Amino acid sequence: MVDLHNQYLAIKSEVDEAIQRVINSSQFIRGPEVEAFEKELGDYLGIPYIVSCANGTDALMIALRALEIQPGDEVIVPTFTFIATAEVVTLVGATPVFADIDPHTFNIDTRQLESLITPRTRAIIPVHLFGMPANMDFIMQIADKYHLYVIEDVAQALGASCLYKGQLQKVGTIGHIAATSFFPSKNLGCFGDGGAIFTRDENLARKARIISNHGAENKYYHLIQGVNSRLDALQAAILRVKLRHLDDYIDKRRKAAIQYHSLLSQMNTVVLPELSPFHSFNQYTLKIENGQRDQLQNYLREHKIPTAIYYPLPLHLQPAFSYLSYSMNAFPVAETISRQVISLPMHTELDETQITYIAEKIKAFFSR
Repeated sequence: MVDLHNQYLAIKSEVDEAIQRVINSSQFIRGPEVEAFEKELGDYLGIPYIVSCANGTDALMIALRALEIQPGDEVIVPTFTFIATAEVVTLVGATPVFADIDPHTFNIDTRQLESLITPRTRAIIPVHLFGMPANMDFIMQIADKYHLYVIEDVAQALGASCLYKGQLQKVGTIGHIAATSFFPSKNLGCFGDGGAIFTRDENLARKARIISNHGAENKYYHLIQGVNSRLDALQAAILRVKLRHLDDYIDKRRKAAIQYHSLLSQMNTVVLPELSPFHSFNQYTLKIENGQRDQLQNYLREHKIPTAIYYPLPLHLQPAFSYLSYSMNAFPVAETISRQVISLPMHTELDETQITYIAEKIKAFFSR
């Protein structure tokens, strides 16, 4: 699905130098590489406060704790996303309240938001799924109206932009706080695990940094009970290199998406993702509407084409959330889409020949 080896070869000298620089310094935890990466990522996003951490799940959890979300609170999340988005709500003792999704963008259906708000609602977590920005204009209007926090989940969309109040703005810089992941397959991925929280609020940034460092601002003096969640210096050094290439990586993904579109757009049984100039295409996800998604996946596997199903079961139907007592058909769009979606290879090293081969095999499957 992602060709990380060839991506590394293209920047090998830069990455190797960065790794060797950290080894020579022998500063493997925090230190100047981490500080430099946080500053450079902040400059790239146009946001003043970046707090790096161990992974994207920690980033979301730390963001919730910084906002003091606690037992008895409710947080609205889309049901069609990776489990971490809702999992962290339960980890702080709050209750996830699921919402259905828009059938075109796969993002949270903003038309449902007001109906889900109760006196216990404290926050909304919009997910910019697959790299497609959510409708932040509307989400922020609802949040302002009901005095709610907005935590942007940018794990699949770092570097993407959207129009907010008529101005182009990076996702993750609009809500009160945001969280991202540097998992290797992300548009900006490290060589292990990593994550970050970002915000314009100095107080929230300070809280997040304290929480991520055992609840301490000064060594051995612990203000609260925190966690140990740090981005190590080797990963920070690698991310500094890859950050310089991020816009180029996103451009290559968009060009691959355009080629997929040009080759697959005439197929009646295949619904293509929205070809938005704001989409960063962490995934390229089709909908197969004739019930043959699984057969197509098997056929492509036979022809050495990897695919993935993101996601085969919405969160409200997962056993982990059975205690919330959601029923089948509670969110019909998400349930239908979970039986239709299939993601094709999407990465920076895709070339026209590979994309053509994949498209031809999809056409061959449906023409049998």
